[in-house]
Amino acid sequence: MSEKREKFVRLAEQRVNRAIKDISLIGNLSNRSAYSFTDDDIKKIFKALHKELDQAKARFSESENASVGDFKL
Repeated sequence: MSEKREKFVRLAEQRVNRAIKDISLIGNLSNRSAYSFTDDDIKKIFKALHKELDQAKARFSESENASVGDFKL
């Protein structure tokens, strides 16, 4: 395996596992006996998470030369 591939795999595994753990911790906030929240709070949380995931996914689809926000006709 190339050095770049090894680095990608190592960092991807670390970061995805950390993200999964943190998302699980967000789920723990659903305990109504410990926390008070509104439906609007929940919508804001998941809207923010979806937005970041969509942006991260889009970065993998972009051409190598295009930067975020480039204008194209």
